[in-house]
Amino acid sequence: MKKLLLATALLALGTGLAAAQTVRLGTEGAYPPYNFINDQGEVDGFERKLGDELCKRAALTCEWTTNEWDSIIPNLQSGNYDVIIAGMSITDERDEVINFSENYIPPAASAYLALTPDVDVKTAVVSAQVSTIQAGYVAESGATLLEFATPDETVAAVRNGEADAVFADKDYLAPIAAESNGELVLLAEEVQLGGGVGLGLRESDTELKAKFDAAIQAMKADGTLNALIKEYFGEAAVTF
Repeated sequence: MKKLLLATALLALGTGLAAAQTVRLGTEGAYPPYNFINDQGEVDGFERKLGDELCKRAALTCEWTTNEWDSIIPNLQSGNYDVIIAGMSITDERDEVINFSENYIPPAASAYLALTPDVDVKTAVVSAQVSTIQAGYVAESGATLLEFATPDETVAAVRNGEADAVFADKDYLAPIAAESNGELVLLAEEVQLGGGVGLGLRESDTELKAKFDAAIQAMKADGTLNALIKEYFGEAAVTF
């Protein structure tokens, strides 16, 4: 009986420890509506709401931290946090150094934003955020690539005439165009890049990946992920 009670106690302890596992989520905090810092100084946006729900479903205690985009993968590998949730597109190149969860955003369009609609993006000076799939695409397109550390700087380069256009996720650029009162326009050309957006994890964290994959699958199955996508990206957004 004592052995049975001891085994039961150890099982309960193990379950409690598992339930209390703390996972650190790393995001950029500068890429609305995916992620941004609100007026209270807290991480907000689509990925904040998604990340909190995924952690709840996976029975994980999650903490949020921010990191600059150009070092977001090295700092994951260094152990500064456990998961990247920062609008990161799934690519073969990134998949060689980190692991990805199932995508939580389907493959979506990248687009150009410019001051006028007649910009020739094949020969123009095009700004893009450093270490993004958009920057890689521009570098191979024949255009002159101008890289910046933050998304805000890529748009500012167009406003001040340093670049002819900025190339980024359409979901990021469309609200900027809409709020510019005609100063900035989305160009007609759109490009499909990457395999959608997913969580980035260390290759060794297979158990953690499985927990998040299961949570993402559950949100896809019950419709809550599509509802969240539409809430932040609009009714016309690409969904699962």
